[in-house]
Amino acid sequence: MAVFSLLAEASREIPLLPATIWHWVAFGAFVVVMLTLDLTVFHRHSHEPTLRESAMWTLFWCSLAFAFNGLIWFWARQTFDDPTEANRIALEFLVGYVVEWSLSMDNVFVFAVIFTFFRVPLKYQYRVLFWGILGAVLMRLTFVLVGAALLEKFIDAMLVFGLILIWTAYKLAFSHDEEVHPENNLLMRGARRLFPVAKESHGNRFFAVESGRRCVTPLFLVLLVVESTDVMFAVDSVPAILGLTKDTFIVFTSNVFAILGLRALYFLLAGAMDLFRYLKYGLAGILGFVGGKMIADWVAHRFYGMHEHLVPIWASLLVILVLLAIAVAASLAAKWRAEAGGANANPEPNLDRPASARQEPSSESVPSDRH
Repeated sequence: MAVFSLLAEASREIPLLPATIWHWVAFGAFVVVMLTLDLTVFHRHSHEPTLRESAMWTLFWCSLAFAFNGLIWFWARQTFDDPTEANRIALEFLVGYVVEWSLSMDNVFVFAVIFTFFRVPLKYQYRVLFWGILGAVLMRLTFVLVGAALLEKFIDAMLVFGLILIWTAYKLAFSHDEEVHPENNLLMRGARRLFPVAKESHGNRFFAVESGRRCVTPLFLVLLVVESTDVMFAVDSVPAILGLTKDTFIVFTSNVFAILGLRALYFLLAGAMDLFRYLKYGLAGILGFVGGKMIADWVAHRFYGMHEHLVPIWASLLVILVLLAIAVAASLAAKWRAEAGGANANPEPNLDRPASARQEPSSESVPSDRH
């Protein structure tokens, strides 16, 4: 009897937040206001963020996400009679935020490679990331809506997403930083063919006029590379959170909060990459876990009519935190062993905290397609 009751519980539809178009509009307005304040008030002038400043901003964005998490719980508590449903929904937001925040660390390392390659001064990197993140929010919204629609109409999409996550986990575990080649970015190469590129640096401007002709600056080409890399990150990050919750509003909001804090996280962690040398294995483990979970849920739904997740959301959070803790602990242990032995245990390219780079990006720092 206990088995049949569990099957009946798992077969019921999972209640979602009653998000209307006005909830989406209100959240979108909130994001616009925060980004506007960030650009016009908090970071009005281009400067080199200090480690302390980056830490404070990281704490600010994390606190904002947790405050919104509390608001989600309060909303769900007022909506559902069963308090466990409110707890589940709030936990889904938290797990989604932790996963997206963790995966965004991989973005940090790729951004560091891009900025180092193009010799972008530290004081201009924040502006590039700002506009890059604005584009990322719009792209994530598209990915979330399309992904959720596919899962709702085609249950087999869950199997496809799960396989994508497992394949991504495999590639991440066996990839190397040197495999990132910004000079081969198709979007940047196409822009060079379509638009004239300024020969000189124009500070933090993306467009300029040279010899009476309007042209794009090298910094604009860097922005295109940053934007295009976020498309690749969205391919794994959006399916990852869709494997944890079916609530589209939770998926999007937790994703956006992780993106909003990405700039501060970049300046906080970019100078301490050697402290996270094994983080990619932890992230690969998370993607593999969520991918396997999606496939298991697909089997349960397809053949047994179950709608509940086989792995409870609290158990998923525990697994994710354990994987992250192991990766960080292994990284710190490796660094301590290297320091004790007086040798550098990290054979990968040294990517220090983004340098202030006296030399600003120019057309010479952007590879040409002309041979």
